[in-house]
Amino acid sequence: MAAVGLVLALGLIAWGVQYFRVSDPYILQVLALPGDRDRGALIFQMNCAVCHGFEAAGEVGPDLHGVSERKSKVNLIRQVTSGQTPPMPQFQPKAKDMADLLEYLESL
Repeated sequence: MAAVGLVLALGLIAWGVQYFRVSDPYILQVLALPGDRDRGALIFQMNCAVCHGFEAAGEVGPDLHGVSERKSKVNLIRQVTSGQTPPMPQFQPKAKDMADLLEYLESL
């Protein structure tokens, strides 16, 4: 009986995490916008290249090639905006800028 309760609790927690992660208004707004890869590359150069390198191959920050294969769009947005992985600073661009940056990151 305890095992069933544990499985149900874990399932509910997993559902809650997924629900709240995708119900964030900023994330939903970013995901609804079309991204422009070239504009995203410019945003990357201005805000990210100092740490991730001008070719996104890594410097202080990690190599970002293939990052979209390792992280979902939602997780990429959260990574950029949260500042939870020092030394990366918290950064919340306008939704359109984030959509463009996301498009660029997905092209790497």
